[in-house]
Amino acid sequence: MLVPFLSPEMLLILQIIVVLGAIFIGVRLGGIAIGYAGGIGLIFLCLFLGMNPGGITGSKVLIPIDVILIIMSVIAAIAAMQVAGGLDYLVHLAEKILRKHPKYITFLGPTVTYFLTIFAGTGHTAFSALPVIAEVAKEQGIKPSVPLSVSVVASQIAITASPVSAAVIFMSGVLEPLGVGYLTILMICIPTTFIACMITAFVCNLFDTDLSKDPVYQQRLQEGLVKLRGQREFTAKKGAKLSVLLFLIGVVAVVLYASAISDAIKWIENPVVGRDAAIIMFMLTIATLIAFFCKIDTDKVFNASTFKSGMTACICVLGVAWLGSTFVSGNIEGIKSVAGNLLQNYPWMLAVVLFFAATLLYSQAATTRALIPTAILLGVEPTTIIASFAAVGALFVLPTYPTLLAAVQMDDTGSTRIGKYVFNHPFLFPGVLAIVISVALGFIVAPLFI
Repeated sequence: MLVPFLSPEMLLILQIIVVLGAIFIGVRLGGIAIGYAGGIGLIFLCLFLGMNPGGITGSKVLIPIDVILIIMSVIAAIAAMQVAGGLDYLVHLAEKILRKHPKYITFLGPTVTYFLTIFAGTGHTAFSALPVIAEVAKEQGIKPSVPLSVSVVASQIAITASPVSAAVIFMSGVLEPLGVGYLTILMICIPTTFIACMITAFVCNLFDTDLSKDPVYQQRLQEGLVKLRGQREFTAKKGAKLSVLLFLIGVVAVVLYASAISDAIKWIENPVVGRDAAIIMFMLTIATLIAFFCKIDTDKVFNASTFKSGMTACICVLGVAWLGSTFVSGNIEGIKSVAGNLLQNYPWMLAVVLFFAATLLYSQAATTRALIPTAILLGVEPTTIIASFAAVGALFVLPTYPTLLAAVQMDDTGSTRIGKYVFNHPFLFPGVLAIVISVALGFIVAPLFI
């Protein structure tokens, strides 16, 4: 252990280097590797730099199991629904809406991905809708990069407004002792984030969206690399609609139970089952009902794209949230002295911190789990925390997030492309604008409910 040989200043510098270095390695390797790299960072922080592997409660080993289990249970139900054909059925309904009003694709695209995320609690459901958005835009002569970029951003920010997302469930758990209930968070976050996405779509639609003027598109068109596929033929599986209904019942059950045990409503006094445990129970039950009544082959669940992306998210949360909470808890006194007064005088700075943390931690749930308890310890007001919550959706800054890369790959016109300077990609402007508007609206709306 190097602690006895280092000054406090040098120790802090080394800790920061380790944390950033681990995240950098993970981002370079991509995907699930960011979670892997968190383990390397923890080894150096704990075995060589003397930090306790844990969180802000002082526990020696506080792994973010709560968030991981919520993600696992929700993904288990979503994957079962996907195998039953329910996700394809939802995308089919979305395609009908998009093709019925194709001129409004820049608004309808993000609306679809936003509400798919609200419903499912994961932004990875956007994967299925992105090809449709790209095709409809292309057919209308609109640069697919415009609706695709706003749609990807909407799917990321919507996590902070989903009643079954791990980030919202964790947020409600830590804020309820401060008098802010689960329903209150949803009533603030749903309208502010959705309105922000629509304003962002409006602003982006003012730019030059004429696909025919894109030189890359013209070149690819001449080379025969651009194809119009048209509307897909779709026949729903036998249990597809039932699986969607069952999952919807599960979401409603989660909302009703979480509301019933909240301090604001208190329909259930002294509940035996807490909010986290309840959502896990409900989602596993829904997965069971889908498997039974829709007669799915459960072996296929492991190969479902939502299952794979969900398990990747779990590893990422395990690695980076644990790494982040370990670093923060080990330096909490210094953070209090430096950041406490700053956040009191400039509360909007919390949104800035969450924004850059999400860029590095690569997960809304991991960012929430790592930093929101610290903000509470620093005495940040609940209104500020909720108003700033949307900033944890800043996963678009580095062009390496799966849904972002999928949007690039699905646009054969070449309008959705990553520039040679890495950060000059079409997702950055709409992402920053949507979060700025969400946070600004949050500071206006939150005081009305709290």
